[in-house]
Amino acid sequence: MSVQPEYALIVAGGKGTRMKASLPKQFLEIKGRPVLMHTIDAFYRYSETMQVILVLPEEDRPTWEALCQQHAFTRPLQIVAGGASRFQSVQNGLRHIQGAGLVAIHDGVRPLISEDIIAASFRLAAVHGSAVAAVRLKDSIRVTDQHHTRAVDRALYRLIQTPQTFRIDLIQQAYALPEDATLTDDASVAERAGHTISLFEGSYDNLKITTPEDLIVAEALLNARQ
Repeated sequence: MSVQPEYALIVAGGKGTRMKASLPKQFLEIKGRPVLMHTIDAFYRYSETMQVILVLPEEDRPTWEALCQQHAFTRPLQIVAGGASRFQSVQNGLRHIQGAGLVAIHDGVRPLISEDIIAASFRLAAVHGSAVAAVRLKDSIRVTDQHHTRAVDRALYRLIQTPQTFRIDLIQQAYALPEDATLTDDASVAERAGHTISLFEGSYDNLKITTPEDLIVAEALLNARQ
């Protein structure tokens, strides 16, 4: 079987509202380097030859360029301007990919993604057309409305992560449809377009930096790896 071209589309448009920080969360530091640099490095550890597209709000580009200079960060990147929503940002990034292959769409604020998970996502997407990282729930869950709650079987549910990796033609076709604000991830967009979503085992380490305690946990995990 011929090897297909592999792309990483890293979406970094967070504003850090829940982080209570003036700096966007992708630029906050873990172990002396911005979160986003850790994320990008993970994909280059997986493959030095893959093509990485970074989707960044236009107004954040000067900050990113200054950080790259400050940290001597010279990874080759294609930088694409983000849109008004995550959907539009991914759409913009996908427009810069030509031809066949596979693309891993990943949150810029998931810096602990491992090379093994990236490799698994590409390997499975090559077979199934999609491969979405997910983990089982650890806690009990309940459904609630205004008046009642009821327990549900947590074994039926998964927490969805990134990377979400797809055959390029499949995900480009899905993102050519009109935006729907209720679809919060790429798997939902692909599913709306009629595609079956294949899940694979992600990692509890692969946390998304959202709140201040996430930075503490991420730093501890990075220290444990070293």
